[in-house]
Amino acid sequence: MTRRRREGRSVLVLHGWWRPGAQGAPGALLVWGEHPPPGAGARRPGVHPFAASPAELRRALAARAPRTDPAASVERAALRLPTAGTTPLPSPAHGAAAAPHRPAWGTWRVPALRLNPAAARPLLLALATAPDPDPATGPGLAHLGEVAAFAARLAARGHLLPALAAPGAQWRPVLTGAAQTHLDALTAALPPSAQAEDPAADPSARLLDALTHLADAHARALLAGHPAPGHPLAAALAAPRPRPLSPAPPGLGARLAAWHRDARRARTGAHLVLRLRDPDTPQQPWHLEFWVASRADPSLQVPAAALWQDADHAAAVGPEAGTALLTQLRAAARHYPALAPAAAQAAPTHLALTLGQAHTFITADAPRLTAAGIGVVLPEWVGRRRLGLRLTTRERPAAAPGGIGAGDLLDFSLAAVCDDDTLDLDELARLARLKEPLVHLRGRWLLADPAHLRAVVAFLRRRGHGALHRSQALRLALSSASEAPLPVVGVDADGALGDLLAGAAHQRLHPLADPPGFTASLRPYQRRGAAWLRFLDRLGLGAVLADDMGLGKTVQLLAVLADERAPGRPAPSGPTLLVCPVSLLGNWRREAQRFAPGLRLHTHHGPRRARGNDLARAAGAADLVLTTYGTLRRDAEEMAALPWDRVVCDEAQALKNADAAQAQAVRRLPARARVALTGTPVENNLEELWAVVDFANPGLLGSRQAFAAGLAARAARAAQNGGGEDSPGTGDEGEDPAALLRRVTGPFILRRLKTDRAIITDLPAKHEMRTWCTLTPEQATLYQAAVDDMAARLAESDQRERNAVVLGTLGRLKQICNHPAQFLGDGSPLAGRSGKLARLEELLEQVAAAGEQALCFTQYTALGDRLAPYLHQRLGVEVLWLHGGTPRARREEITARFQAADRPMVLLLSLKAAGTGLNLTAANHVVHIDRWWNPAVEDQATDRAFRIGQRRDVQVRKLVCVGTVEERIDELIERKRRLARAAVATGEHWLADLTTDHLRDLVRLAPEAVAA
Repeated sequence: MTRRRREGRSVLVLHGWWRPGAQGAPGALLVWGEHPPPGAGARRPGVHPFAASPAELRRALAARAPRTDPAASVERAALRLPTAGTTPLPSPAHGAAAAPHRPAWGTWRVPALRLNPAAARPLLLALATAPDPDPATGPGLAHLGEVAAFAARLAARGHLLPALAAPGAQWRPVLTGAAQTHLDALTAALPPSAQAEDPAADPSARLLDALTHLADAHARALLAGHPAPGHPLAAALAAPRPRPLSPAPPGLGARLAAWHRDARRARTGAHLVLRLRDPDTPQQPWHLEFWVASRADPSLQVPAAALWQDADHAAAVGPEAGTALLTQLRAAARHYPALAPAAAQAAPTHLALTLGQAHTFITADAPRLTAAGIGVVLPEWVGRRRLGLRLTTRERPAAAPGGIGAGDLLDFSLAAVCDDDTLDLDELARLARLKEPLVHLRGRWLLADPAHLRAVVAFLRRRGHGALHRSQALRLALSSASEAPLPVVGVDADGALGDLLAGAAHQRLHPLADPPGFTASLRPYQRRGAAWLRFLDRLGLGAVLADDMGLGKTVQLLAVLADERAPGRPAPSGPTLLVCPVSLLGNWRREAQRFAPGLRLHTHHGPRRARGNDLARAAGAADLVLTTYGTLRRDAEEMAALPWDRVVCDEAQALKNADAAQAQAVRRLPARARVALTGTPVENNLEELWAVVDFANPGLLGSRQAFAAGLAARAARAAQNGGGEDSPGTGDEGEDPAALLRRVTGPFILRRLKTDRAIITDLPAKHEMRTWCTLTPEQATLYQAAVDDMAARLAESDQRERNAVVLGTLGRLKQICNHPAQFLGDGSPLAGRSGKLARLEELLEQVAAAGEQALCFTQYTALGDRLAPYLHQRLGVEVLWLHGGTPRARREEITARFQAADRPMVLLLSLKAAGTGLNLTAANHVVHIDRWWNPAVEDQATDRAFRIGQRRDVQVRKLVCVGTVEERIDELIERKRRLARAAVATGEHWLADLTTDHLRDLVRLAPEAVAA
């Protein structure tokens, strides 16, 4: 066979092994290639008959990893390979049949390329992450790709330390716990082909050498492009390749070795905990006690005093607990130098602190130690016990009966409180004179800055009592932007203001009677909601009506408009302007004409809309002016010049980007009162809630920047952790941040849920469940390849490229979980290749057998295009397909046909096309084929079936591929739901901000993902 024919063959299997470093030479990767068996032909004894030439190897490697070093040296290596007779057996990748007898082992010489670690690293990552290897990757090389990926993870996590090694300084991995277990697993799985050069060699030494060299190469790649450090050791570690460190500073090797030992000890057995113990009296010292805790059982903690006295205590915590305590105490002293004397003792137990040192430890040193990974436990009162103000208000007898107005005055007084104790001014002044940051007050310790205490005393003497408007009282009681030097932590108010602050106004208000001429029959909860809107309106305050979708926010607002224009009532100062998405403009016009025919309407929209004086006359003659966000943005100056009595924003989540032009145009509108209507006050983050609340009541939550950095960040962390958080400091930081946010916003947000039987009793139940799916082997292969590709690309990406890499990979993984054909886009068959599709078919077969109807949602129109005919053929029932490109007439035809059907039917919908405006109560089954990042979008889709008019229980199933990114998405969605629930009483770009480790954990393929 000629060389030309050999080079034309289509499949070249690449094999590789790692040769450990020896005698000062670094370890290296060796790669050789294997063609398919050529059949009969001339052979040279001992020379592998179908090994690739060096030129073929270079071309193959360049095709897979363009940056492979073209100058890689060529070696002739002797490998022990399975042999039949006088011929080496082809590898399984060539599909050759197994030998009819047990093969022998023969030595065969092959040409191989030798790559140093820096050149091997990108090649191994590229070979290991390719979704469809061509040339194929042999098992030894693929296994080394896993080792390279492991090395990259260790480097990214900072689990490397410097060491001295021939020929110079080197980064070495710190292997303990899970990392050591993973290396052991890799060693046990080492394929025989990776040991072919020296089958008797220790595989663990080979793998450790490979991991060390590849991790060192990865760390140097990460440091490339940074300014060269000045220290000789740092410069040697940042160099592109290892270089001699000459001369090495005396004792450096020993110090680095001790650093490695300390790091290994720090990750095993027991760990240090510093506990600050407060004294019973101000005259006694504070003690910072040293404890050790078991890593296996963190609840098992032992004080150092007991550790040194009783060996049983030490054994219970973990091996070498005493050594671990001393080692970690020395490490902690680098962050808190005051520990150095104790760390030098043989059996230290505690460190005595003065009052000032204790304050500094609480406010500065403890956070720094915690950030360094050292356990710190502060007294339970830190972050909880705090000074605050109690506001007391009393209605004046002259208040108008039956309601209150923004101009009504209240008598008020403010008093300082600590927990439930009221402090008089003399006591506060005495504490301020102590000039101590920690004070002992009534037998308890309290953080209290003396200057701050003096400001509190001055404020209370100047403004601690008097008269103020009700609206001022509300802002003082609720606003985090108050001028008071302490937060208001308690309110004692009577009358209607007390009801509002207690969050009970909508329950105690007299429900709104049907206004004259109003044609709708309001439900009881709608009457209370309308009365609540009117109540806040009379206070001159804005409102956020955040009732669940389908509970009738439109009709409640129309009832208020009709009621205030009833005969005998004072006329409003101007018209109400309602701003909504263009898709809802016609609905508002029809609903107003239907339920409140007495309202004078004007629609400001379209190319022929009134402008200038014509607009002013039309608005002045109307009770309700309807416009869209887009029109308002274009006519912002004209609209802002008109005297509006009230501005209402429907689908007010459109304001969530406060910097957007449409949000700015809305905020510029002058109005006596503002109302936001939204079924989803929180979709992704609490800054969206700020935008909606700040529109309704400007300034209530302070500035956006302060809110995002303070209360929102703390509430989000608390919701993610499932509870509150403790933090040192004073002020309102000790209060559960989610509870504080509810307290601040609660009086202005009314949210009722369809699932609340106290609100609505004639809506059936909604049963939500996850349906777990597994991947087929084909899906798992594609999935793992995509994950590995992301890891490799992230290792090579700068911050500008990172977002595209992350979001692109997440999209590909979701498509793979749906179906390989969707990911590949090759029009290939659907049957038998997707675990999720198989589960979907099973569910819909059950729905059809029961004679019922189902809605199936997907975010991918390309998938829907293929699923509709496929499901129709498989199920034998009609499958309708509705997406964003469906014309309006066809859309209405599909929905009417589905609603009127008296037979089993499936309606497949794209998620975004089904968000609003569809009533599909004929379905009592909802299936979410793939998951969207925003739970509000999913809920809106589900509510096409679960809404007023539904007579049957609704089964909602969310298909989730176990052990994949979908399971992690599901967890993230639940965190968002907790955040929304925590903040209000009842995307994909943010993912790119996750750390690399979090991303890898998000997308990793778990073993349980693949069907057995």
